[in-house]
Amino acid sequence: MRTPHRGIAVAVAAAAALFPAAPSVLASTSTAGPGVSCTATLSAPTREAAFGEAAKATGVPEPLLKAVAYMLSRWDDHQGKPSSDGGYGVFDLSDGAPEAWDGADKGRAAESKGQIAAAAELTGLTADALRREPNAGICGGAALLASYHDDGDDLGSWRDAVARFGAKNDFVRQVYQTLRTGESRVTADGQRVTLAADDSVALPAARIAADAGVDCPSGLDCEWLEAPYAKGSASEPDNTTDYGNHDIADRTGPGGPKLDYIVIHDTEGYYGPSVRLAQDPTYLAWNYTIRSSDGHIAQHLDAKDVGWHAGNWYVNMHAIGIEHEGFAGTANWFTESMYQTSATLVKHLAQKYGIPLDRAHVIGHDQVPGTVLGATKSMHWDPGPYWDWDHYFDLLGAPVGGGRDATADVAPGDVVEVRTGYQDNPQPLTGCAAASPPSPDCVPGAGTNFLPLYQSPSETAPLAADPGWKPGATAGTTYVSDISARVVSGHKLVVAQVQGNWLGVWWAGSLAWLHNPADHPVVVRTQAKTVTVKAGATTPAAVYGRAYPEATAYTGTGIPVQALSPLEYKIPVGQAYAVSDDDVVTDYYRAVSFDGSAPGDRTDLKGQDRYYQLWYAHRQVFVRAADADLHDAQRSPVVNTTPPVISGSAKVGGELTASPGTWSRQVAGFTYQWYVDGTAVSGATEATYRPGVANLGKSVLVEVTVDDPYFTATSARSAATAPVAPGTFTSAEPPAVSGTPKVGRRLKASPGTWTPSPEKVTYQWLRGGVPVRGATGRTYHLTGHDRGARVAVRVTVSAKAYAKATATSAATRPVTR
Repeated sequence: MRTPHRGIAVAVAAAAALFPAAPSVLASTSTAGPGVSCTATLSAPTREAAFGEAAKATGVPEPLLKAVAYMLSRWDDHQGKPSSDGGYGVFDLSDGAPEAWDGADKGRAAESKGQIAAAAELTGLTADALRREPNAGICGGAALLASYHDDGDDLGSWRDAVARFGAKNDFVRQVYQTLRTGESRVTADGQRVTLAADDSVALPAARIAADAGVDCPSGLDCEWLEAPYAKGSASEPDNTTDYGNHDIADRTGPGGPKLDYIVIHDTEGYYGPSVRLAQDPTYLAWNYTIRSSDGHIAQHLDAKDVGWHAGNWYVNMHAIGIEHEGFAGTANWFTESMYQTSATLVKHLAQKYGIPLDRAHVIGHDQVPGTVLGATKSMHWDPGPYWDWDHYFDLLGAPVGGGRDATADVAPGDVVEVRTGYQDNPQPLTGCAAASPPSPDCVPGAGTNFLPLYQSPSETAPLAADPGWKPGATAGTTYVSDISARVVSGHKLVVAQVQGNWLGVWWAGSLAWLHNPADHPVVVRTQAKTVTVKAGATTPAAVYGRAYPEATAYTGTGIPVQALSPLEYKIPVGQAYAVSDDDVVTDYYRAVSFDGSAPGDRTDLKGQDRYYQLWYAHRQVFVRAADADLHDAQRSPVVNTTPPVISGSAKVGGELTASPGTWSRQVAGFTYQWYVDGTAVSGATEATYRPGVANLGKSVLVEVTVDDPYFTATSARSAATAPVAPGTFTSAEPPAVSGTPKVGRRLKASPGTWTPSPEKVTYQWLRGGVPVRGATGRTYHLTGHDRGARVAVRVTVSAKAYAKATATSAATRPVTR
């Protein structure tokens, strides 16, 4: 079907009547008039309802509207402010003239007018309303999408319209993938929007990477924009140390160093200038840059080579750096297209190079430690508090907390993983515009990826301090770049104390307090090895930003010894920190000359000294194994507070049911073992048990054992039952008498149906309710004595270990001649 909006003219008077309650949203009248009525959309009470009304008004399928808007904004309206690429509202409508889509991706000319101007003509709404009013933007976006549609009723017929609307590589596939998988979320302003999954939606064919040789998974839009390896000037000798903007290595081969990390950055600049910097031999290089508007990827370095992006040579040696276009102080910069393509790329790289998909190896630039004493304060803080780690790791298929429920049941000694949430976790921030220009002021109520830590268990207490990040400061602040007291989603902490809803955790050498409310817990049980100072030590253990070899490892190599310089941090006696990697590579990759001819150049020098990588303050740091004791992950103790109880009938064939009792912790599950007279019954390991014939006269009890990977396998036993009594029969169908009640005829008894089946059945015939002497067979011959009487049969059943049971049939009609 042809969509009903192209070429429709509405009289000016009718256009004026469309919005009687909201005249400020109307554009000035024109001779053509608007083609779409937005009245119902404007008055819709929720964003969910607005999508429905816009679909009705424009003929665009509602799921398609939601999917397009989700990819553009994740349904956030930006509170009337421009997004990262200058667009407005949930459809990211732009003032500028966008690139036109030709349907074949052979070239893109500029559209004749901007999206906002075009939407204003289609709807009669003002440009200001389209920018600032969420429902107006929804109607305008829907009208614009409808105007791009040529013909067809099914979702597939809208692909060209979607492509033109997005004007971005891979946008169509991302939209249709969203239609297949569905989405549901609460927006920054509290609006719940749901797109139901539809696995019948056909996906467009995946794009093949445009440039040969790029290290990207199939289907992503990647290009090769090479970072140059060049001397500072052509006249320099080949052995010069003046070169840029990266180093040659063999990280994907036997030469090393091996790849262990992926560092997530933001550019603090726009895409174009950023990729030009990566192509500048006098600057520095990283591996990839991802564009905000569409997730387009530029690769600059082969994974085998070392980029200069992390500010820490040890991390550079082992890391792939990915820059994301944006500014760390801007709440709505990171688009869904960017998240999805970045996550797809990271999954590919992690699988290809054996990098763990966890928050200790896929890290933010803000998690990279300083290198020497005094260097931490100069480290970076990107991607900042607005990077949605929870969503990102969901896309990676490795959700923070492993998908387990958060809990308020925490005790000292537990290791917990923080899961902050994002949209439902607004934290106060200040200084966005100053710390990350040209970011606007920090947006109140915007989602964040961290929780604050305090110096005592109160939200009025000073924030925790970080002696490395802010030397001399006594407390952290809300300034957007101040990560002193920020525990980010995915961070693991060792709990030292619990006071009500507050957890005392070790942080940067001190005790800090995390609020973990019972009605909205923010931590997940986890397991991790931990470190403490060496047993018997009376001084703190040093903390390092690099896992460099010991001095003796350099002997005879021609490589100068790299000094081991402790950071500002310590592990004091009595404190414990979670280990994020207990198999850290101890090495130093030497690279100082352009042609690799310097002594020891392009050599990955290995050491024998051993390090552990830790969760410490906001960062990942290292401690020497010689200075610390490593403790295996421990299950937390749990105590039975009320013994298990057995309910039901302690008789042969009866059902006994065990309740686990109560325990000091919230336990996920239990195992059961039943005992008869103190002996375990083989195979009796369910929560229910039926005593058998062999159990007659014996007592039964149950042992319940905690079955939870986070708690010790503690057991508790119930009290024993009384001796098992004989079982009882149950009559499912009563006895019956068949035959004709006439003198001289024979009646026959049916015993009925019993549970269990009896081993023996006896019969007693009754005349008028009185037993007939000697009439104890299954049949009965009627005589003259029976004339006029009603005849019935009483059946008695028996079996070993069961009490006898009787039942009487219904009586016949009176016996006749």
